[in-house]
Amino acid sequence: MTDDAAAPTCLAHPFPGQPHAPAGCAAARGLDGRPVHAAALKFFWGPMDCGKSTMALQMNYNHARQGRRGLVTTRIDRSLGPQVTTRIGLAHEAIEVTDDLDLRALVRGRWADGVRVDYLICDEACFYTVEHVEQMAELVDSYDVDVFAFGLATDFRSRLFPATQRLFELADEVARIQVEVLCWCGREGLLNARVVDGRVVREGAQVVIGDTVDTAEVRYQVLCRRHYRSGDLGPRD
Repeated sequence: MTDDAAAPTCLAHPFPGQPHAPAGCAAARGLDGRPVHAAALKFFWGPMDCGKSTMALQMNYNHARQGRRGLVTTRIDRSLGPQVTTRIGLAHEAIEVTDDLDLRALVRGRWADGVRVDYLICDEACFYTVEHVEQMAELVDSYDVDVFAFGLATDFRSRLFPATQRLFELADEVARIQVEVLCWCGREGLLNARVVDGRVVREGAQVVIGDTVDTAEVRYQVLCRRHYRSGDLGPRD
């Protein structure tokens, strides 16, 4: 097989009536004015309460304000609905990502309807499947669609989510969100503890819906490593 035959086909912005971008299209520009093949897969991560969903909505706003068109996706949002919600009260409708949803087919379907898709905002990306992450990479490399993913790094056992691990492996850029979350002791919060009946639990399903409020049946609390390991949730009134 020759190098030319092995090269991926450029599918960037194949709108009705417009030819596919040529193989030598490195200097070409897409319909949003950005250089073709300048797309990237970026993963933004951090513990609970650090503002991941807020940043996702801000990213969507910033790109849309410059005339770019994107899709917002999520999986297992705290609202249990097809939307991205934040703890500071912001919300945005979103496409719910299921196991059988193909992100490439989602974009191709919009293009077939004559709708531009320049980027994807993928919130709660830690709960996506590994195959979804592979699809994100293909959207960037073969379709010239930017993908901005946001999610947790580790689960309640302090182990990487499978999709997160793949994002760390494949992403062009990985950045920890800089909004500092503190443990009850004042140290930097690093790990997401699952709390049931007032105790840190370390066994169970990897994904269990909960919140950070004290009244939740299953809740999560961000702790420093020391207090995560000891299971110390701090003083209670």
